[in-house]
Amino acid sequence: SQMELACPHCLAINRVPDDRLSNAPKCGQCGTPLLPGKPVDLTTDSFDRFIAKAGLPVLVDFWAGWCGPCKMMAPVFQQVAAEMGTRVRFAKVDTEAHPQVSMRHHIKGIPSLILFRDGVEAARISGAMEAHALKRWLASQGIQ
Repeated sequence: SQMELACPHCLAINRVPDDRLSNAPKCGQCGTPLLPGKPVDLTTDSFDRFIAKAGLPVLVDFWAGWCGPCKMMAPVFQQVAAEMGTRVRFAKVDTEAHPQVSMRHHIKGIPSLILFRDGVEAARISGAMEAHALKRWLASQGIQ
């Protein structure tokens, strides 16, 4: 079977056979890697379309530049994205630059992680985590 993946760069929808997910698929429109193995920066403009058409579950890190725990969490999020990037898509939202997105998702404290499935919030967790804790939490959500 195949899944539809929104391009992290141009948001074009790409059909990718499931068995090609680990072969570094690229966007048919702009050539950007669809699963870059690193978090995608989402904006007010790109958030809804990317989440709705992500194909895979999406883990979104809501963060801000002034937030110490967010800075500690960033390399962890990056590392886990590199390890698990074909099973779940990783994205980040700068709450300072895109306050509308944060308000719409009722972000109270940061960092906050929200897991979306099929465009809908499935789970959330707040606070900085070590890589093993993040992977354990993802596993508890059925993502190994």
